[in-house]
Amino acid sequence: MAHLGVPFAIEPPLSGRLEAVLEDWKSLLRGQAEIPFADDLDFARAERLCPDAFLLGVFERPRRFRFELASTPHAPEIARELLGRFIDEVELRGPLHYLRAQAEAAVESLAPSFYEHRPTGAEHGYGRLLLPAWGEGHVSALLGAVEFR
Repeated sequence: MAHLGVPFAIEPPLSGRLEAVLEDWKSLLRGQAEIPFADDLDFARAERLCPDAFLLGVFERPRRFRFELASTPHAPEIARELLGRFIDEVELRGPLHYLRAQAEAAVESLAPSFYEHRPTGAEHGYGRLLLPAWGEGHVSALLGAVEFR
């Protein structure tokens, strides 16, 4: 599902966990729809496939993103500090580097997006997948999954 020229495009291969989340997202597509409906997302299933998962609500006019759900055992501060908050109100540290830009790309392209953080020094690397879902006439949710390396 690589989209040439699209920021944060997926460049295969993905890790096993992120690939499993992507395949599950694809299984939710109905008919000719490009992305699934938000009502069809199953956060618990995504969490079973990749333990570090989160859900962003997408709001329009102005476009903003809010942490709705999070299960992030490898980054517990996400659930503890960020749930219910908009991403433009908080400092985005690892594993959330460039999350705002990646979320914008996923919404604008109506396609999955991927970010890979390659560590410098003592930081951990990770890959992050964002998967858009449709609701209320626009992309209303982004399912996120992170795999640490």
